[in-house]
Amino acid sequence: MAAEPIEITEPPQHEAVHGEGPEEGHTCGCAHDDAEVVLDVRTIPHAVRHGVVFGALEALAPGDGLVLVAPHDPLPLLAQLESREPGAFDREYVSRAATEVSIRLTRRPVPSQG
Repeated sequence: MAAEPIEITEPPQHEAVHGEGPEEGHTCGCAHDDAEVVLDVRTIPHAVRHGVVFGALEALAPGDGLVLVAPHDPLPLLAQLESREPGAFDREYVSRAATEVSIRLTRRPVPSQG
């Protein structure tokens, strides 16, 4: 099996993107952290794709989410996710096409005990 290349780039410096320094209380001040996270797995090698998705989902705090873009309806991945973390995520299909499916996955709040 031939290795698939992955392009890794350095993020641009704040000044190069916005022309000013960062604001206090935010590493950049540009509000990019408030933007919806989109994880397009079509460019990730198939052999590690599920691991990348699980790693990204594990990093989400309750109430946070991401939009997963896949080349097909990722039913096996969703079944694995439900098996690993039953009931932990809400799912909402954003779009469904023959060659691209987008699903918003949002981590549910942890139920209070007491």
